[in-house]
Amino acid sequence: MKKQNTPLVTHIFTADPSAHVFNDKIYIYPSHDIPHNGEDNDNGDEYQMADYHILSMDENSDEVIDHGEALHQDQVPWVSEQMWAPDVVFTNDTYYLVFPARDKEGNFRIGIAESKNPEGPFTPRDNYIEGSFSIDPCSFKDDDGKVYIYFGGLWGGQLEKYRTGSFDKNGTEPPKNEPAVFPKCGIMKSDMSGFEGSPLDIKILDENGSPLLAGDEDRRYFEGPWMHKYNGKYYFSYSTGTTHKIAYATSDNPLGPFTYQGIILEPVIGWTTHHSIVEYHGKWYLFYHDSEYSGGINHRRCVKYCELKYNDDGSIQTITPEYK
Repeated sequence: MKKQNTPLVTHIFTADPSAHVFNDKIYIYPSHDIPHNGEDNDNGDEYQMADYHILSMDENSDEVIDHGEALHQDQVPWVSEQMWAPDVVFTNDTYYLVFPARDKEGNFRIGIAESKNPEGPFTPRDNYIEGSFSIDPCSFKDDDGKVYIYFGGLWGGQLEKYRTGSFDKNGTEPPKNEPAVFPKCGIMKSDMSGFEGSPLDIKILDENGSPLLAGDEDRRYFEGPWMHKYNGKYYFSYSTGTTHKIAYATSDNPLGPFTYQGIILEPVIGWTTHHSIVEYHGKWYLFYHDSEYSGGINHRRCVKYCELKYNDDGSIQTITPEYK
């Protein structure tokens, strides 16, 4: 396999990797950073992604294959710009690419595109999922076949603007001494045609069973959700955003509530941090991105990976990024 803690590819900038095992290979579904000279800001205007390239790798080669452009925003009728972090789920003998983008009014929505092949190309639906909003969809297929879409991102991702249940352009985060904004989960209909109902809150609690507070920036949710299952337990991991960590919480139910457990990944080079976790041939791996290759430019990132290890009690060993 490719050497760990090194960019998977450098001919394009990639970020936000969602990794899955299909056909005995690891397929990585990243976003595609497009270089430009615009400013960085809290709204995320610097992240001008317009298409998706799908990567794959396996244990028999150190080569990572770029399967080319799988979907471009110009193919999606409802999209205006900024196709950000995607994911894929395989069900009904179909690969469903789940992705966020701004609609024609400038609001983030979540769309779906379909393919019979894990590398695409993908055919988009004419409209986004009804009732969807914000960014960073993570698709999780449980053992019973039910598909869950976890999503949400603060600031540029607009999650805090939906605190009242509908979009409020002036919406803000709660005061620091109140519960933090929760990520969301939409349960998909069996035919993947849409959500079964309105998205649900995914509550993240502290060790005393109280919701994490908005001011607890070392632990509260910001963006980049991921769900995986280990020894029958559900692990919900995410970015803390402003403190640049990947944290995790656990539950016996895919809808929670989840109890905070600790840090998976310490801060990387660059402002954002975004990850996925996958098992391959008996080992677990963390896929992540950083801006080391570009010298720290926030919107010129590269995807990397490293092995992830559990302790005997099921806790995850904290990873400190390796830099020369």
